[in-house]
Parts: sequence; C-alpha cells; structure tokens
Amino acid sequence: MPDQPQGSEARHGSPGAEPVLVIKDLVKHFPLTQGIVFHRTIGQVQAVDGVSLELHPGETVGLVGESGCGKSTVAKLVMALERPTSGQILFEGQDVAAMNNRQLRRYRRQVQIVFQDPYTSLNPRMTVGNIVAEPWEIHPDVVPSKDRPRQVRELLERVGLNPDYANRYPHQFSGGQRQRIGVARALALRPKVIVCDEPVSALDVSVQAQVMNLLEDLQDDFALSYLFIAHDLSVVRHLSDRVAVMYLGRIVESGSHAEVYDQPAHPYTQALLSAVPVRDPGLRGAKERIVLTGDVPSPANPPSGCRFRTRCWKAQDICASEVPALIDRGQGHPSACYFAESLEIVHTPTSS
Repeated sequence: MPDQPQGSEARHGSPGAEPVLVIKDLVKHFPLTQGIVFHRTIGQVQAVDGVSLELHPGETVGLVGESGCGKSTVAKLVMALERPTSGQILFEGQDVAAMNNRQLRRYRRQVQIVFQDPYTSLNPRMTVGNIVAEPWEIHPDVVPSKDRPRQVRELLERVGLNPDYANRYPHQFSGGQRQRIGVARALALRPKVIVCDEPVSALDVSVQAQVMNLLEDLQDDFALSYLFIAHDLSVVRHLSDRVAVMYLGRIVESGSHAEVYDQPAHPYTQALLSAVPVRDPGLRGAKERIVLTGDVPSPANPPSGCRFRTRCWKAQDICASEVPALIDRGQGHPSACYFAESLEIVHTPTSS
C-alpha cells in the first residue's frame, strides 16, 4: 500500500499552511460558431466568469450549484483538460497554464480526478486490476513492476472491495462498486489533491452515504485535499470545510461550512437550502420554502449586472446596472448581493 501520511489535521485542513491550489479570477469562454464550411463566431458561452478559490492541505472545499452553472468546467480547467481564457490556476505557487510537458506530467500525478459517471469512466475491456494499475504505466517510478499486483489488491481492499475481484471486469460491479474502483485508481499515484466531479450524483441515496464516508476516511488516512463538486448542498454538508456557491459562471457566496449552511446571506443560497427535505416530522413547516420562478438564463446571453436578478425577489435597479462584488457585507462571510441578509436555516440533526 502507498505510504499513508497521518491525517490528524487533515480533516479540517491546515489553516496556517500555504494553499496547495489557488484559482484566481478564472475565466473560460467557449466560442459559438455558425456555418458548416466557413465557420464564423457569432457569440460565446461564458461558462466560467471570474471564479476565485483556495484549497489548503487536508481541506475539502465544496463547489455547489445548479446543472449548467460551470462547475464541471472548473474541474476540467483544474485538471488542465481545458485552457483558461484568462485567470490563473496555481499549484503550490506554480501557474498550471505556463507548465511545460514535463511539469504538466508531474502536476497531473499530484492532482487526480474522480468522475461523475462510474458507468462510463472505466474501460469495459480492461480488468479492474489493470484499471487501477494503469496510472503506474504512465508514471512507472511510483510503484515497481513486481510490487504492482500486491499494491492493486491493497488499494481495492482499502476502498472496500474484495481484492480477489482484481481479475473481474467493470460490468460485473454495481454503480457504487465502480465508483470505489475509480477512487482506487485516483489514489494509485498518491496525489495531494483529488477533484471529485459529482462523484455520487449517479448513485442511489443509500450508496451515496457509503461513498461519502469512504472519501472522508481516505482523507484522514492520506491527508488529501478535495475539491468536491456537487449540485446538491445536502450531499456535501458533512464533508466540506468550506463551501462556494456558484450561479451561472460566478461564485455568489462562500464561507465556512457553518457560515453558509447556518447563516446563508445570498438569496440563491437561501433558496437552495430551503429546498433540502427535512427528515424530522417535528421540524417540518418550521422553515419557509423559497420557490424560484423562471429558468436559469443562457450563459451565452447572461443578464446584465447580477446574473441572479431575473429570478430574485430582492432585485432592484442597481442589480441590473452593476455587478455586485463578492465581499463581506456584514454577515461575516462574502456574498455577491447588494441586499444580502442572513437567514436562519432549520436543519435536521445529523451525525458526522
């Protein structure tokens, strides 16, 4: 098994440590073209428009928002699968976009990803053992060839799978088991950061909790940092140390777990949290349900000013003319709303 750094501080990060990953004013626009033979640009999709985040060692940052808000594009940019239009992604102080091929190879060893769909992220023609060991073919210095069969078995066992299943194929596993295989593959290179791109959204609710608990245990054992992307705030509730809420390419609120979940200031965050079901019958009706009207605007033609204003019950003239900055407006954490106001949220008691 790869060396396991002790994670006594890993669960809540290291506040005094330098961030391992910094995202600064990240922008990614995709051109819209017209024509079959002669393509001409007629516009652009503003998928990500000025996102800034920091991820510290051993910390989990949750990036949450509706489908289509740009979360997965952020993941692709962090993994260097897309190049940013502008802005920077810094890994341990080094600009990822400025890396040469050798540096980029080293970077991708340190930053791994767990994909959303466990049914399409695994090669159906490869055995599970070969899937987990494949990263070592690209980075042969990580594990000697003679030790790889043993390391594969230990990784499978560590993620809760029978090591004797190494010779089976992905179609012989359930969705939750396949996602565990994806996690084992991500761990194979002993990364410092794992990007989790909606890793439980395709799984049954009962299996989601198992995978989330596994990720939390692995973070403690390996001192991992997670950028955890999800569209459901309740999914990342017990795992994230800090949370950033994204809407139509921009972050509208960020803060610690307690600040965002217990005292949300932005109307969009308040609406998302009000939609989370309350399991305790005694608490039902104790909180007001906020129902948003209208659809999410197109990222190819976003509203002027505040992008949430077309669905916001607080919107006034200034919201259409000026973009609200993401700053602390007296609630103790940043929010991008001129009329930010903390709202007490009723939660169902949960066990960590």
